[in-house]
Amino acid sequence: MRRTRRGSLAAREARLAFWMLAPTFLIVFAIVLFPVIANVWISFKSVKLVDLRPPQPLVRVRVLEQPAAAGSDLVVRYQMRNSSQTVAVTQVALFDTLPPGLEAVDLDPSCSYQAPRLACQLGTWEGGQRVNLDLSFRATGAYFDAGAPQPSGAETVIRGRAPNVLTNLRFTLANFRKVLSGAEFWPALGVTLAYTVFGTVGSILLGLFAAQLLNASFVGKGLLRGLFLFPYVAPVIAVAFTWAFLLDPLSGAVNALGQRFGVLGQAVAFLSQRSIGVDIVGLHVAVPLALSTVIAFEAWRYFPFAFLFILARFQAIPADMYEAAEVDGASPLQRFWFITLPQLVGILSTLFLLRFIWTFNKFDDIFLLTGGAAGTKTLTVQVYDQAFALANLGAGAAVAVALFVILAAFMVLYFRYAPEGEG
Repeated sequence: MRRTRRGSLAAREARLAFWMLAPTFLIVFAIVLFPVIANVWISFKSVKLVDLRPPQPLVRVRVLEQPAAAGSDLVVRYQMRNSSQTVAVTQVALFDTLPPGLEAVDLDPSCSYQAPRLACQLGTWEGGQRVNLDLSFRATGAYFDAGAPQPSGAETVIRGRAPNVLTNLRFTLANFRKVLSGAEFWPALGVTLAYTVFGTVGSILLGLFAAQLLNASFVGKGLLRGLFLFPYVAPVIAVAFTWAFLLDPLSGAVNALGQRFGVLGQAVAFLSQRSIGVDIVGLHVAVPLALSTVIAFEAWRYFPFAFLFILARFQAIPADMYEAAEVDGASPLQRFWFITLPQLVGILSTLFLLRFIWTFNKFDDIFLLTGGAAGTKTLTVQVYDQAFALANLGAGAAVAVALFVILAAFMVLYFRYAPEGEG
């Protein structure tokens, strides 16, 4: 009996806990899962940007003849069309409220008039169909007593029903076939991986160097720490345009100083030149210039994030470990390799995971610097190009789903093979 009561109490507590957490589950679903599900849904549909506005009938009202006196006719033309060129609209109906004092003279068979209400049942319109409806009304004295108002279209209502491409149950793999077989996807994937890996490693290495530098005690350390945070806290649009201005081949300070001190033989378009030839130990190598520049920007802009985490971990390492190693005659490099680095494994692996995910999804930096030109088009830029430049939302969603799958695979491999260490 006691076990039954305990079991019943535990079940009630579990249900209570579930209902208390239900709002959290709903918020997580709305913020995190629903956009992902919606993106996957759209990726399997042939959706253009114009399809976001469902097909509907449109109407414009014109007065062809204005009555001059009682007994003369008012002729009204309703110019109507289907807003879609491909999708039919069914059950089209027109409703209008006409000025007082009008009597129907010549109506279309689809229309009925009970003053002052006009109603027309226009049936089904095919894609791109246009309909002109000319209706005649005889003006009476009451029409002129009311000031002879003209039908303005303000009271005109037109309705219809049409299928919504976003909500129907027709799916297709055409978006994925188009994206994966296209000429841009695989080069963009290679650029994305290079940009992500080198940008992530560069930002972590710079952060590690800055943390090592500022872990010591010296005058002005606090000020220097604050300055090191500037690239991360500054607005991206400001720093991106600053870099673009400094690297400009015509008026940029980098080219001017480089040519003045003999480092550069001629002006270099760092952000618009795909590659540049460099001689290394007798070998002529083509270096991807624009891509290297945006990678350098990525490493510079986000190294403060790594710097903060690594510096905090530095300060948690016991000082007596370094003192003991120094007594044993360990060199600075040996102390770093055998003491500092093992203590940083956990935080470095976490930083690599976070920065890899964020950089892989990065859009604004490259878009502001190069717009994806000169060999810098990443998958995120291709999502934008497909969805908005080419107005193909389905293809853009397909690229986004491919990006999501690649990131998911990376996370599985990371958690499977990542080194374990203190975080």
